[in-house]
Amino acid sequence: MNNTIYYDSPVTDEQRRQPLFNGQLLVYAPRPSTLALVRFARTLIQEAFAPFDPETAQHHMSVDQYADTLLKLKPGFIHHPESKRLIQSIFLEMGCDLEKTYFDVPKMRSSTSDNYLTTGIAYAWHPHRDTWYSAPPCQINWWIPIYDIQSDNAMAFHPQYWNRPVKNSSNGYNYYQWNQQNRGDHVAKFLKEDPRPLPKPTEPLELDPRSVSSFRPGGLSFFQGHRCIRAFPIPQERQGSASIPESFMKTMCEERRAPRRWTKNVQGPRCGTICGAQTFRACRKS
Repeated sequence: MNNTIYYDSPVTDEQRRQPLFNGQLLVYAPRPSTLALVRFARTLIQEAFAPFDPETAQHHMSVDQYADTLLKLKPGFIHHPESKRLIQSIFLEMGCDLEKTYFDVPKMRSSTSDNYLTTGIAYAWHPHRDTWYSAPPCQINWWIPIYDIQSDNAMAFHPQYWNRPVKNSSNGYNYYQWNQQNRGDHVAKFLKEDPRPLPKPTEPLELDPRSVSSFRPGGLSFFQGHRCIRAFPIPQERQGSASIPESFMKTMCEERRAPRRWTKNVQGPRCGTICGAQTFRACRKS
């Protein structure tokens, strides 16, 4: 059960994982390596949206133009050699053993206000667990705000579902088929509706109480991939504000060989796994 948020906990990477597998959250203040990633990401974002301010660009661009901009920006950030170098610096500063650490490429998430774009390449995530999407039980998520965030455009955690199964539509989800059929440039054309078969809850959820961490750009939040989470689209009362708020990374360690330490899987098996789809790569080989 999640009942604690640890701030700047002075523990090793090995010690850090155990409370995460028990459902807790860990938050760290900005540090040189994360701020370097933020500066690099902002440079790419500003170049992509020029001459507009990225945080208000939606009010000067058509939805098509905005989606096309994200279509170029996000893969450019994900696959840029500098992104890989910078996240390895973050792992080192956070005390990770690069000989045992495996990582996914960093993802850039985005949100807009006034229901401007909540589908496709700027999908506003419904309540879900990453394990519904074939994440391994040892996956740790790293979340870094790139711009300022507030409690209504951050990520919400629903602690009451840590050890409670949630009926959902992930039974037929296959990661390999998903990659073949539902990734690619065509996703940017989903401007009003999103027809992709995204696993979702099939029962009503109690969305309160909830936990929300709001912290400065370059701050770092850790949580385990089994957590029930959702994203907030920016509400209408905040009209005039949009954001590209965060970078998102996933890691796992060689403790995949010691599964007794992992989070208990209360949802059951899924088809396909991101472990065998070349999603995670070894830091030592990068």
